[in-house]
Amino acid sequence: MTSKPASSRHATARCAHSTSAGNASLSALPPAKATDFKLVDPRVAGHGIAQRSWMPRWLQRLVGPALLLLLWQVLSMVELFDPRTTPAPMTVLDTVVSIVSSGELQTHLQASLGRVLHGLAIGISLGTLGALAAGLSRWGESLIDANMEVLHAVPKFAFLPVLIAWFGIGEEPKVALIALAVWIAIYINTYSAIRSVDASLVEAARTFGVGRRELITSVILPGALPGFLVGLRLALTSAWLALIFAETVNAPTGLGRMMSDAREYFRIDVIFVLLGIYALLGLSSLALVRFLEARLLGWRRAFDGT
Repeated sequence: MTSKPASSRHATARCAHSTSAGNASLSALPPAKATDFKLVDPRVAGHGIAQRSWMPRWLQRLVGPALLLLLWQVLSMVELFDPRTTPAPMTVLDTVVSIVSSGELQTHLQASLGRVLHGLAIGISLGTLGALAAGLSRWGESLIDANMEVLHAVPKFAFLPVLIAWFGIGEEPKVALIALAVWIAIYINTYSAIRSVDASLVEAARTFGVGRRELITSVILPGALPGFLVGLRLALTSAWLALIFAETVNAPTGLGRMMSDAREYFRIDVIFVLLGIYALLGLSSLALVRFLEARLLGWRRAFDGT
């Protein structure tokens, strides 16, 4: 056998010596403690950039609308807008003070809120129950899903004449139209979310011997919750849109009634007031959904901008 060169033997010896020295130094280190490793809260991670800003997040969201109002007022002051068709923001504000002082706005707003709340209660209940039946059972899917797809394909406002023929011209068709729009939005998104739950999570739960009821309550429903909240966001928007159409049918009170009267008497300032109220109602609905998302989906990390 041929012997290794002297340089190779010295290199091998140096490597072995350094390895043994490294192992000795590692063994000399104190054992790691559990407190040496800090877990990161996913509800806090990713928000460092947003927290560095001197302006609160809610105030940042108001910058765009405030600049738009300022531009509107400036253009009105230099008379680029015709005040008969586009009143200045201060004129609209004076109109708000007038109709609030007379109590007219409160009466109509209360009637509209009552219709929307009734429609939401019915629509969310029907949509959630239908989505659970169709999403958790193949028989439920066969009986429900095709019918809901048909309702989804037809414009909701096309059902208004049918609802009037069924329920008359009282409160029932108005609430029914709102409930129909909410029902479809909740069902479509919740059903899709249930069927989109990660199959590996379901198989893992079954492997550990989880029963059907616990599988539904602990795996499927929490996994479908984000989709339900998306449906709720769309349902609230659909409810306000349906309200506008519903209140055009023999409504003695309501924001839609105010809109019809303002259009008939060419009160452009009142129309702008009502547009602002609809915008505030829609933003309030979105804020409610954001609040629910922050409370119910705090475990889910999401990109928050840069």
